[in-house]
Amino acid sequence: MTRKNEASNHRYRLKLSKSIGLVAGLLVFVLILFLPTGESLSPPAKRLAAVTGLMAIFWLSQTIPIAATSLIPIAAFPLLGIQTAEDVSHSYMNKSILLFLGGFIIALGIEKWGLHKRIALYIIRVLGMSLPRLILGFMLATAFLSMWISNTASTLLMLPIGLAMLSSLESIIHQNGTGKNKTDQSEKSQSDLKKVATILMLAIAYSASLGGMATLVGTPTNIQFQQIWSDQFPDMDEISAGEWTFTVAPVVFIYFMATWCYLICFLPSVPELKHFRRSYIKDKIHALGKTTRAEYLMLLVFSITALLWILRTPVKWGDEIYFTGWGIWGEKYLLYLGATKIFAAKAIHDSTVAIAMVILMFMIPAAKKENGDTDYLMDWETTQKIPWGILLLIGGGFAIANAFKATGLSLWFGSLLATYAANWPLWLLIAVICFMMTFLTELTSNVATVSAVLPILASTATEMNLDPRMIMIPATLATSCAFMLPVATPPNAIVFSSGKIEIATMAKYGIVLNLFGVALLTIFTMLFL
Repeated sequence: MTRKNEASNHRYRLKLSKSIGLVAGLLVFVLILFLPTGESLSPPAKRLAAVTGLMAIFWLSQTIPIAATSLIPIAAFPLLGIQTAEDVSHSYMNKSILLFLGGFIIALGIEKWGLHKRIALYIIRVLGMSLPRLILGFMLATAFLSMWISNTASTLLMLPIGLAMLSSLESIIHQNGTGKNKTDQSEKSQSDLKKVATILMLAIAYSASLGGMATLVGTPTNIQFQQIWSDQFPDMDEISAGEWTFTVAPVVFIYFMATWCYLICFLPSVPELKHFRRSYIKDKIHALGKTTRAEYLMLLVFSITALLWILRTPVKWGDEIYFTGWGIWGEKYLLYLGATKIFAAKAIHDSTVAIAMVILMFMIPAAKKENGDTDYLMDWETTQKIPWGILLLIGGGFAIANAFKATGLSLWFGSLLATYAANWPLWLLIAVICFMMTFLTELTSNVATVSAVLPILASTATEMNLDPRMIMIPATLATSCAFMLPVATPPNAIVFSSGKIEIATMAKYGIVLNLFGVALLTIFTMLFL
């Protein structure tokens, strides 16, 4: 009965949120549209601000599906004279979208052949000799997967393993209970299990977000940064997947280890674990059977893709270059074919690698089906699982960001922010931006937040004569550091759906890591970036 009441209350709150969002969104749209701003803001920029306000509220309240809200620019921008249909449609299919699409299909290939389970279990087997190390094993496995596939996918892959482990641990504790007062011991065991479950679920969610920060394909916000950077500063060097990883890896490593140390402080002592740690992971690996030919092939494709991404541009530390990057060879090859220097420099992108490897997956025979037909590493039926809604969400974000630049709205906001922050020290500006992005993302889509704010920060940096990367990169990373609420990130929402965590508990643990992230990103930017 209680569950029915909770479900009924949830439906009522959702319906109320949608109704309020509809009214509020339309009201904000009308108010901004007719708000006097003088001659400093052009009419198209003003109409763009109105559409952005409408979309932000619709995204927040989920008045209509998030993907549907993301399509609004395609209709609204041409009708309101903001951008032509041709210009706005380019935002929904560009090289960054294709990079993310390629990453999704490679992730589906890993899932299709069960390679993700084997990778995760072997990592856990190496480190899972005690509760703290077991938590570290889950975090490393999740973070590693999240570096190459979406943080949503990596969380979904690891959650069943974590829940199965908790179930097995509970069974072992019940079977091996000892002592004269078994009732008290049982109550303590239940309390301990609840704490372990909470820590494990949070560890999976947080490590998925942190791992995604380390690579461009790990989370949509990183890809958005790359695209917005290219659009806002086309004459400056593009930031590749390899450069991003080598730059961001140190701060991600520190954040990751600090998160692990923080979480294990709350772990209880579970003596019965000695029965668990000797057999569970080993049995799980044994149940998978021998590594199949398809798994070896998928691992090869996965590894080659990662290496090509990382090694496309020069590998360097400071002024020291350790590897020139195979992209230079590609440029020389294109020049040999007669291409211009400008074309050769921009012809090859990380999306080129992703899509090339995806095409290769459709051509590599992996196994035999029961009817004797050949089963390839990837088939078109498997690609039907691609989350097109997320790709549309990213496209909608790109559309807003491009329109901000085209109409001058980002420049207007940038000038306004630069005026107020003109006398701030750089460290304070970075800290305020990171704080704003972190806590704004707790309630809004991080993709939408990056899309709306990064063009503004780009203009702000230009107005203040700063290297735009000094505020754009920490702002982008900060949107992956929202750990308080289930709605903040998909990993938070996924582990919350397990029923093992309460909102108040997640907020209590998360706010400490949020504030730590603001401080860490500020220090990282000032001392390293």
